[in-house]
Formats: sequence, C-alpha cells, structure tokens
Amino acid sequence: MEKINPNNVNFSSITDEENTDLKKRIFATIRKDKRTYRNVWYKSLAAACFIGFVGLGFYNYNMTSETNSITDFVNSSTIENNNSTSNEVVLTLGKGNDLKIKEDVAAINYSSSGQNVTIGNGQTFNQNIVDTEKAVFNTLSVPYGKRSTLTLSDGSKVWLNSGSKLVYPIAFHGDKREVYIEGEAIFEVTHNKKKPFYVISDTQVVEVLGTVFGVTNYPDENSTNTILKSGSVQISYQDIKTASSHSDKMKISPGTKASYDKNTKSIVSEKVDVDNYFSWKDGFLIFKNNDMQFIMKRISRYYNVEIAIENEELATETFSGYLDLNEDILSVINSIRESTNMEYLKTDNKIIIK
Repeated sequence: MEKINPNNVNFSSITDEENTDLKKRIFATIRKDKRTYRNVWYKSLAAACFIGFVGLGFYNYNMTSETNSITDFVNSSTIENNNSTSNEVVLTLGKGNDLKIKEDVAAINYSSSGQNVTIGNGQTFNQNIVDTEKAVFNTLSVPYGKRSTLTLSDGSKVWLNSGSKLVYPIAFHGDKREVYIEGEAIFEVTHNKKKPFYVISDTQVVEVLGTVFGVTNYPDENSTNTILKSGSVQISYQDIKTASSHSDKMKISPGTKASYDKNTKSIVSEKVDVDNYFSWKDGFLIFKNNDMQFIMKRISRYYNVEIAIENEELATETFSGYLDLNEDILSVINSIRESTNMEYLKTDNKIIIK
C-alpha cells in the first residue's frame, strides 16, 4: 500500500483531483500525534473559541407561534427509536403507517405539493391529504449502518447520517419552514427570503435563508454542533420541551463550528475545516487530531457494529488520516492496525480493540 505523510498534506487547499485520489485509499497513513503536540493543539483550539465569541448575533424564535407547529408534533408524539428496532430505513407517514426501505443509502424525493413521493429507483406513492392547509409531518428514521438522502417539497436537500431522525412537513405552509433533527445531517437549503428555514433540535434552533450547513445532535453525546459551509445562520439555544431559552444566541460565518454543551449550557465557536464534517455524505471520513475513541464511534455508527476499546491509553491518543467507507469494516480496521500498535478481536457483531 502506498503511504502518504499527512504532515505534507494541506487539508485546506487540496485539489479536486488530489481529493479523489485520496478518497480511494484506506487510511493511506495515520499519524500518531505526540502528547506534547496534542496539548498545543488544545491551546490553539481554546484561542479559536474565544475569538469566535466576538461575532455574537441575536435572534429570538417563538416556538409557540403556531398551534400546528413541528414542536407541538414532536412533543405530543412518541418517536420510536428505530435504530434499535429496525435494520432498515423507516419512513413514518404522520403518526401512522411505517414504510421500510431496504437500500443502504435510501433516496426519497417529494413533489412541490408534497403529496407525490418517489423512493429509491422509481417506486412512487401518493400521500393523500384531506386538509391541504394543515401541516402533516412525516418522520424519516435512519438506523446505524444506513444513510439516506431526502429532497423536501421546497427543493431543499438533506443528507442523513447513521443513527439519525428527521421530522418534516410534507409541504411547507405559513411564513416559515421547519424541520426537527436528531442525530447528524447536512442541509442544502433553497433560498426563500420570505419563508426562512429553521432546523430545530432538543437544544437549539438554527435559522437559515439559503445555505449549506451541518448539524450534529446525537442523544448519547454531550454537545450539539452546527457547522457552516456557506451562507449565514443564526442560532438560538432553548429546550423545546419546556420552551425555556438560553441567554446566549449566536450568528456564525462560513468555516465556523458552534458547539453547545448540554451539561454546562455553555456555547463556544471555532474556525474549522468544514470538509472534515461533510465528507461522510460522499462515503469517506477525514480525521484531523481526533482521538481513537471518537474515530471508533464514527466507524461504529456507520457500519452498525459495536466497537469497544480496552486499551485506555490508545483510546485517548489522537490521529489524522482518511478512511474510505466503501470498504467493509474489517478492511478499515486492518488499515488502521497497520499504522498503529493495536490488536483487535472480532466476535459476532462486536469488535474489541486491545
């Protein structure tokens, strides 16, 4: 296998041709960062967070302005955890029927009216609506090991990662567009100045006019992250169940990640290489100064395989590299093993890192 030295790779100025070549390789090299270097990196990160706070913006979002809102639906509905009950992508129509989709990467497209739906390779159905002025919400649940793409009725596109759910109306009514996310998704929103787009989670609301950005909000993680690739977003932090608001609100610029700590209720922002957060939708992962625990969690979600790290020292060490997710999980693990001192044991649907 040809080796690449990541120290000689400029992650922010890589050409399309070079990127395509790198995507075809499986962790062509993985650089083990020394503890002293890791400490310097954390110090730089803290400085970036402090600078990010200078550009705070303010925005107020009224979650109770509509009786037929998506937050009312989420709070009054029991959204089942299909990640543990199903190995297939599930499209739930309103509060009723479940449609199971067998593809590993399910593609779902809505017509402009929202009533005509196309799934995968051309399967279509009509979701008949009696009252076309009342919002009807569907839920798309993507289990671990699967991905999905969704084109909403306004033309906006959503890429849903493994272990994620999106609640959305089949058609957007009123003066705003709202969706609810749990897990991880990338949004490419169509511009409509008169009808702004809102991405809601249990801890925050992101307002968009027309942009490309990502949101990560997994229930088993302590932070909610928003990463902006282009355009502009405004973020307010609040609990949708209690409608309580956080005093800090933020407006971020392209190339910025805003993070909300669910435990401390604190908000920080930093400049990042956004490609590191968007690459999964193209079938590969980029890691830069990430610890092994974080890397294995991402791999575990993507392949729906439990991974346990028994080596505590290895779990906290940081690495940089590329992973091609078109390969099977053992090929990916073996590629990492070639560049580290780790050993592993495969038993049923579990991998133990020693």
